[in-house]
Amino acid sequence: MTAPSWGTPPGPPVPDVGIPPRLARRMSMAEQYEYLRTKFSRRRALVGAGAVAGGLLTGCSAPGTDTARRTASPSSTSASSAERVDGAVVMPFGRHLAFGADPKTQMRISWQVPLAVRKPYVRVGLRPSELSRKIDAEVRGLHTPGLEGIRLALDQYYLHAALDGLRPGTTYYYGVGHEGFDPASRERRSTVGSFTTAPARAEKFVFTAFGDQGVTPDALANDKLILGREPAFHLHAGDICYADVTGHGKESDSYDPSAWDLFLKQTETVAKTVPWMVTTGNHDMEAWYSPNGYGGQSARFSLPDNGFDAKNAPGVYSFTYGNVGIVALDANDVSYEIPANKGYSDGRQTAWLDRRLGELRKEVDFVVVFFHHCAYSTSTHASDGGVRDAWLPLFTKHQVDLVINGHNHVYERTDAIRNGAVGRPVPVGASTDPTRDGIVYVTAGGAGKSLYSFPSGVKDSHEGKIADRESVETYHWTRSRDQNPDTVEWSRVRYTGYSFLSVEAETGPAPRLKVSALAESGRRIDHFEVRRGA
Repeated sequence: MTAPSWGTPPGPPVPDVGIPPRLARRMSMAEQYEYLRTKFSRRRALVGAGAVAGGLLTGCSAPGTDTARRTASPSSTSASSAERVDGAVVMPFGRHLAFGADPKTQMRISWQVPLAVRKPYVRVGLRPSELSRKIDAEVRGLHTPGLEGIRLALDQYYLHAALDGLRPGTTYYYGVGHEGFDPASRERRSTVGSFTTAPARAEKFVFTAFGDQGVTPDALANDKLILGREPAFHLHAGDICYADVTGHGKESDSYDPSAWDLFLKQTETVAKTVPWMVTTGNHDMEAWYSPNGYGGQSARFSLPDNGFDAKNAPGVYSFTYGNVGIVALDANDVSYEIPANKGYSDGRQTAWLDRRLGELRKEVDFVVVFFHHCAYSTSTHASDGGVRDAWLPLFTKHQVDLVINGHNHVYERTDAIRNGAVGRPVPVGASTDPTRDGIVYVTAGGAGKSLYSFPSGVKDSHEGKIADRESVETYHWTRSRDQNPDTVEWSRVRYTGYSFLSVEAETGPAPRLKVSALAESGRRIDHFEVRRGA
């Protein structure tokens, strides 16, 4: 049997960024970063990870944030420009929220400014007209060098404020500002946003999830639909922006940092109110800013700092909301398909996962894990054997209740899988018990980027259009990067369209997760329930 040869979908031509492609294919993320750092430092053009942070905006360091800080001597040009620019004409944009390690008492507010400003801060209060508390913001700057004939050099300024000691179950109002721009002033009051902390005791709530978003009309449509669900938080399973459109984790990848400006403007419609909890995909490895490619992510997002290494792996963390424990993982560390960052944690992430799942299993009703590369999918990238080898034994050991992936730009949902095979069929509308049946895996990669397909002859099968089949011919990636052919029976629901996942968590004597998938139109395409010990 010949393995399907779908591979990675073709992208735009990759520009020459100064390193032979043959060499790039043999280099790890750390080696690629060092190559770029050395090359552009000789041309006095490259500033390393966050080298403009701290000093670019005078007096802006704030203690107690959740992600690694970056400090270095600022360029005199940027510092002087901050003094020359009138802050009143600099409009903040791209607001996005994230929980700290404790969603009941901690919130992180992040945003962007187009130019260097002085003394950025957040105002917070219990009413939009009374933003009495003022918290200084931390600055994390990124400098991307220009490439002749390809792009101009770009400085980007990301600001972050850590809010601790908040009241559980409370709605707060906030405004972001800087010297010359006061969100509490009458003319700026329209910029005030709000958020609500997690309740002190578990109660019913909704969260949403997807992966592979980008900047497209379909991505914006999904965002608006998500906002209508009023979720307590949103999980983003990686491939966030597609500034790196190639996604191989190499210097030869085509990269446009200005795509992040567009993405944060697009996502602000929902992320200014709903905590936007991201993890890392292959398109999120950016060799320009740090040895492992995550310096850009650390600059743009403030995430819980309770993973195995918050400085070097910002997309690995966990938090508890109500009766659900959430675990975010970085599958680049274990992927067989795209090995640019394979093994960078030296097993520390997997050891942390084992410990954290054991802790959560004793504390909450349900454990949900999300990451980028698929454990089980039949679409273009298929299944990653590295994910299966490293983590599935732990999911089974700790009886994880739901796994959410992206990577394949479709919606696909498995039956309950136990020991690599169907433990129990879970048709649309059914209920499953992970302690008895196994784990359901959901690929929710239809957030907005161009769609993929299923193997030839395999039809969509979803609510309102059931087309069950006994098996699907697919493959999984092996350690040697081969596509090993599989004939699988676990592909239960398939939908080639833009969509997202909506999960309602119920408490009480018979807790359950009511899982639904919604198309971009708002039409439901799948639903099932997870009940433990049912």
